[in-house]
Amino acid sequence: MSTEFRFCPACATPLALIGMEEDGGFTQRLRCPACGFTHWNNPTPVLAAIVELDGLILLARNAAWPGKMFGLITGFMEAGETPEEGIRREIDEETSLEVDALALVAVHDFQRMNQVIITYHARAHGQVRLSPELVDWRLYDLPDLKCWPAGTGYALADWLRTRGHEPVFFTPEENAERRRGLD
Repeated sequence: MSTEFRFCPACATPLALIGMEEDGGFTQRLRCPACGFTHWNNPTPVLAAIVELDGLILLARNAAWPGKMFGLITGFMEAGETPEEGIRREIDEETSLEVDALALVAVHDFQRMNQVIITYHARAHGQVRLSPELVDWRLYDLPDLKCWPAGTGYALADWLRTRGHEPVFFTPEENAERRRGLD
């Protein structure tokens, strides 16, 4: 259960874990005992892109990530935009690349972060210019890609299979080294 909400945004009363009948079942949620507000704690839609540039796959490193982890271009979908519009915006904002073609790859749950990840394959062109959010980028040939055992790593694995490549995942030891920056 999420603890990010402690007080009702409508009346400032402390929220409590209260069970109620919902859609034919009994569900406990954070609710306001004074005004009835419910914190639904629904998953957040996150967009991800497997960006193909000149036949290679672009992976980037977020400034907030530890170690030397590289991953897909990702971002939150904004109100009023479709997932396709959102991932085009994220690719432009984070890399300055222009998308030529876009195809849905997969939709995965990422329960640890309470997210639903919508992943696209994007063919793009242009010169990479990173936003301040990203600190580095690399291009990989498909056989050289290694998938990570979480979130968007599973989407990358699904996409590699559609290209005739059986994905290789980082071993737990390699993944730990990658997260600490130990190559």
